[in-house]
Amino acid sequence: MTVVRDRMWIWTHAAGSYNGMYGLTGVSRMTPVESACYLDVPNACMIVFGDNPQAPFDPYAIAFRPLQQVAWSILGDSSSARNDYQSDLDEVIALASKYPNITGAVMDDFFCVPEEQGALGRADVAVLEEYRRKLHAATPPLDLWTVIYSRDLAQPIAEYLDPCDILTLWHWETDDLANLDTNMARLEAIAPNKRTLLGCYMWDFHHQRPMPIATMEHQCTTGLRWLREGRIEGMIFVSSSIADLELEAVEWTRHWLHQVGGLPLTA
Repeated sequence: MTVVRDRMWIWTHAAGSYNGMYGLTGVSRMTPVESACYLDVPNACMIVFGDNPQAPFDPYAIAFRPLQQVAWSILGDSSSARNDYQSDLDEVIALASKYPNITGAVMDDFFCVPEEQGALGRADVAVLEEYRRKLHAATPPLDLWTVIYSRDLAQPIAEYLDPCDILTLWHWETDDLANLDTNMARLEAIAPNKRTLLGCYMWDFHHQRPMPIATMEHQCTTGLRWLREGRIEGMIFVSSSIADLELEAVEWTRHWLHQVGGLPLTA
């Protein structure tokens, strides 16, 4: 029987990636897999942040073996300058051949391109189609994931989403979480019938302040409703780099996951 926990993910980086950033205090030492265990979720996205880590990724991948599924970035966050010129696609395909629980390849911050570059995404559609071709031909086959922020929904992004297997919807501007249902409907209209996960921030990175518990609860209860309605296939919590900082929203989420994780996926 599939339970709610099976569809839960944590967004992870190398330990300490956010230290001294985003208004956070304290020093995080928690590793990606430790954070998955702490929240009791079986799946993780491992994302290059600030060009860290560098390939080869095997020393990191070994620790992920106990998890059910892992999606590894081929385009790291927008501060990962190397991915502005080349992806980590080949490295991730090679990694997945040795670690079969790696099931996806993630493009983070895909539409976060400086205006002076005159491009909508970090790769054009032809490149995305080649990414998908290589990923689907890999052994085992891998899904192509992309990050979409709610602000991206106003842009002509449909052709960029077409080659992608899995979409992840994020609300960087915390005030926009009041529009969760509206934004989900907008994404469904732009890219119908796409497998989608909801990204849930546990810290207000935009305003560099704690995430209000009421807002955290709104994200979680809405995501659970969509999951049970079949509108999404999972939820992702951000991130490993704040999980050990004794943040109220993290601890609330941890308690909530404990409450709902064992429930049947269908209500």
